[in-house]
Amino acid sequence: MSWTTAADVRRELERLWQRGDLARGLMDQTASAFPLRLPLKRPSTTDLADRFEAVRAWVSELSRAPALRIDWRDVRHRIHGLQRLPDTLWIDRIDDALGLISRRRDAERLQHLVASTRDALPMLLPWIARRPLRAIELADDWPRLLAVVQWLLAHPRPAVHLRQVDVPGVHSKFIEAQRGVLCELLDLALPAETVVAESAGVGGFARRYGFLDKPVRIRFRVLDRSLRVMPGVDGLPDITLDADSFAGLDLPLRRVFITENETNFLAFPPMHRSIVLFGAGYGWTALAAAQWMKRCEVHYWGDIDTHGFAILNQLRAHFERVSSLLMDRDTLQKHEAHWGEEPEPIVHDLPRLTADEAALFDALRDNRIRPRLRLEQERIGFEHVTDVLGGL
Repeated sequence: MSWTTAADVRRELERLWQRGDLARGLMDQTASAFPLRLPLKRPSTTDLADRFEAVRAWVSELSRAPALRIDWRDVRHRIHGLQRLPDTLWIDRIDDALGLISRRRDAERLQHLVASTRDALPMLLPWIARRPLRAIELADDWPRLLAVVQWLLAHPRPAVHLRQVDVPGVHSKFIEAQRGVLCELLDLALPAETVVAESAGVGGFARRYGFLDKPVRIRFRVLDRSLRVMPGVDGLPDITLDADSFAGLDLPLRRVFITENETNFLAFPPMHRSIVLFGAGYGWTALAAAQWMKRCEVHYWGDIDTHGFAILNQLRAHFERVSSLLMDRDTLQKHEAHWGEEPEPIVHDLPRLTADEAALFDALRDNRIRPRLRLEQERIGFEHVTDVLGGL
């Protein structure tokens, strides 16, 4: 039987709740859909003839449904005579709808949120209207979220660490955990000139709103024992500096190697007037301030796969003269026994590759050698690595 039942009515109302329609109706009574007409699937005249008792039971059950107003219509049947059947279904008040789906408590929480926001930060009301169910989920944290927004309105671009935000009941871990929501709220509340628009996402939260961020750290190994990075440090040290300190290095370097694999980084052989950096994937912005690197030969060693060439392509946006290392067809062919599979190859063009690099990238991208072919850098034989480095 496909005729509308009381359970169907509740399912429809729950669907409207999950879509946010009922919650938005609570916020703006003038735009409310109530009285609300509900979909109705009713028996046909054939059903009346063939399933008369079932139709009577359906009418009886539907008429007993609480808070449901029924408009009736009279149907004259050739066998059963005049019958009174439901024609349209209505819920007259939003409160009745909320009661049917047990959402009155959620509605009260939302109305409290709206009232407190209207008093404190009315410019955030559009966010609640757009995401009412998310607002209800955040009801317990909402006062603290409002307090953080108010603090930033009073202290635009504060140039302090999150730990230094002094709001009663708010600690830095709360702000860090709620950065996604706070981004949406702060963008509505703060003047545009206090927001750095190009810093997006939770990772860019500090810079976007003027907080001090954790320093980006760059890790490198000295490959020449004659180089002295700092007093009292000898040998081939493994050093980590913040990006600003790295940018201020003044060493007589000829070459800078970059590798994405920590084992390769640690095993990298000694090289005259050289250092090796432990790469950071696609995050090359921190290196850009190290202008002294433009005087060096920079060699990038990544996986032979589409992502490896994409990282190389991005690095060249900061350092045009970067050379690829061990990312050639000869290295690939010599290590066929160690070929693997790239999970999600990229397909967009990479304009900063050399002709040879682009040819190999196209062969990988277009699956001309083998589908999803990948040679990870740590699978390359170390003798081959030393031979290539010796050829430099």
